[in-house]
Amino acid sequence: VMAGGANMAKPLLKIQRYFRRKPVRFFSLILLYLTAGSLVFLHSGFVGDSGPGARGGRDSPVASEMGSRTSLSDARGLGIMSRVFKETRRSGRRFGPPWMKKARQEGQEVRRGGDYTNNWNRALKGRSAKDVDDGRAKYIGCYIDDTQKRALRGVSFFDYKKMTVFRCQDNCAERGYMYAGLEFGAECYCGHKIQTANSSESECNMECKGEKSNLCGGANRLSIYRLELSQESARRYGSAIFKGCFHRPDNVTLALPFSATIQNMSVEKCVDTCTEREKTLAVLAGDRCHCGFPTPLFSLHEPENEDMCLNRCHGEEFESCGNDEYFVVYQTQVQDNRCMDRHFLPSRAKQLVALASFPGAGNTWARHLIELATGFYTGSYYFDGSLYNKGFKGERDHWRSGRTICIKTHESGRKEIEAFDSSIIMIRNPYKALMAEFNRKYGGHIGFASQAHWKGKEWPEFVRNYAPWWASHTLDWLNYGKNVQVVHFEDLKRDLFSKLKGMVLFLGLKVSEDRLLCVEGQKDGNFKRSGLRKLEYDPYTPEMRANINELIRTVDAALKKRNMSGVPEEYMPR
Repeated sequence: VMAGGANMAKPLLKIQRYFRRKPVRFFSLILLYLTAGSLVFLHSGFVGDSGPGARGGRDSPVASEMGSRTSLSDARGLGIMSRVFKETRRSGRRFGPPWMKKARQEGQEVRRGGDYTNNWNRALKGRSAKDVDDGRAKYIGCYIDDTQKRALRGVSFFDYKKMTVFRCQDNCAERGYMYAGLEFGAECYCGHKIQTANSSESECNMECKGEKSNLCGGANRLSIYRLELSQESARRYGSAIFKGCFHRPDNVTLALPFSATIQNMSVEKCVDTCTEREKTLAVLAGDRCHCGFPTPLFSLHEPENEDMCLNRCHGEEFESCGNDEYFVVYQTQVQDNRCMDRHFLPSRAKQLVALASFPGAGNTWARHLIELATGFYTGSYYFDGSLYNKGFKGERDHWRSGRTICIKTHESGRKEIEAFDSSIIMIRNPYKALMAEFNRKYGGHIGFASQAHWKGKEWPEFVRNYAPWWASHTLDWLNYGKNVQVVHFEDLKRDLFSKLKGMVLFLGLKVSEDRLLCVEGQKDGNFKRSGLRKLEYDPYTPEMRANINELIRTVDAALKKRNMSGVPEEYMPR
């Protein structure tokens, strides 16, 4: 036996001596081996996730235990891939507004034109009150999912280690979807319509990978939530944005200059037709497709109850195409160029107008709106190269140049304030403004502060220093400013057309309603944070809130003393 062992050891000794003499070759061989293994894993990961129904054999017992049995390298690979939020490419785009206003009021889900009716109370059976309604979503039941024909046909993402109900809801809501569905404990699907039948609650029996206290669907079963979207959230349908249901304009030919009859009408066909005609609105009226731009003749300012537009499309059972009297309207991806031209003032301005705000109160957004609405560049008390590169060409001018329509400033000293002849003061809810400025300070104009900054000493110190400035900034401008107009950020978001119209008039310019309607269609510009990294907790301590609430009351009283309306109701502590 010993002789046999000695014979076996000889080749091993030779290999050892070889690599001792050639260590570089040894490490190169190891590196090549590891690289090959990684490539094989990545390839298998992408192939397993590429098709509509590809789950890596999810119906097998092995697949169903993936979260607990994955090897260390597999878990790392899945962790990398799970952070990629992807648009799932399915056969044919799906459009169609969720006609649900009555359903919201009556507390039950309504399914039309092929959708399946499901009683609200039945769907809630066995769920706690917290699961049912936490202010952002309502649980509506367990539904069958088909890998070849998805129940929810919007975007999707997977995380086999940290999926939670809130994370899925937040991601779907941020993209304007009406429904969020969780499946297989780790998969999140978004959509505007539930295009399947409901199933027994007992079949949605898999715990969420990121929180064992909640259920996240099952094998081919979705736990679906209806999302409570904020008013300004856009509802996206493929390449188009749903704008609502509107009454037929008095003169359709004048209001919507292009029109065509389309056989087997669907939202996709009308959107494609209007996109080819380079029009921003696709308007469905039964089998007629109208295309145009928002104008005073068809401003989209008076939406009707969505039930008025109920009329199933001939070419797609889950869509509604409106009728002769009530039109379904979508905004295409075609850019409305009626408000895109901007120039410096043709002659030197006689007065210097400040656009003053506390940092984080929406000054850059207001500049974007003003430039589109007036056609003139805005200036700045400072110089920001990133803003200049984004198209704010007045950024390089000296603030006294007189070539810009108004000048951004965050200054609040008496001397700086009195240098301006008039001023628009932007005010924002301090709780939102402080967080926005903290994100800008540590993450840039559309970036985010890291968790380390929020959890570290930076945030408490920032609030301690900046919160008093939020109040003193407004008080100083009210005290020393000449010819002041106050604009609340929240009011501008809620009623952009009339508030922006007032700002244009204050600047001494003639209002172009076509330009204002054009601005409404592209109001966000390049300076809106995506919201995907919202904090999942309240960063304000009770002590911080007590101090900020007192500052809000002070500003409210100062505004009313100047015979102005006080702060919006949502600012006030409850």
